[in-house]
Amino acid sequence: MLLVVVMVFVGVHMALASKDVTLRLKVQHSFRSGQLWVWVDDDLAYSGKLTGTARKKFGLIPDSVLQGSLSETLQVASGSHRVKVRASAEDGSVQEDTIAGDFARKSQRTLAVNARRSELSLSWQGAASSLPEPETEPSWFSKYAGSLFLTAAGSIISALTGFALKEIPNQIRTRQSASPKPESPV
Repeated sequence: MLLVVVMVFVGVHMALASKDVTLRLKVQHSFRSGQLWVWVDDDLAYSGKLTGTARKKFGLIPDSVLQGSLSETLQVASGSHRVKVRASAEDGSVQEDTIAGDFARKSQRTLAVNARRSELSLSWQGAASSLPEPETEPSWFSKYAGSLFLTAAGSIISALTGFALKEIPNQIRTRQSASPKPESPV
């Protein structure tokens, strides 16, 4: 049981530790409502709603323009990846584009997404920036691993103690009834 708990924690730690790059999405769109999907190397990394509002041209002209924006942050693994973005509008139109990018360890990349009814364009903004190194603060896993392992071990010991307290009296009664009692002289 303890081995299974340890394996699960190690697996979760490895999965989270490998995603050491921040991918920032900056989306501009012209939809009243829609949906956005983002895949990183064919794995769905994000899915969410797009909402826009009507704005008057130049603040005065009654002819309105729909516009909206979305900003999301995703964690990805370092290395070369293919990012695919798909946007669908309320009228059923679907636009899709793919872009490749290199992600250095512990860095941040920003992907600009411009979604219109007739096209979707992707572009990297600026150069990849390195994320600051943490100030020797332990990760959440190492910070709480000891507590988690002590909790699991305490639960196991508690279960074993409860079992022993329940079964020991039964064992004593069984031994006493099985052993012959000495006869007293008459």
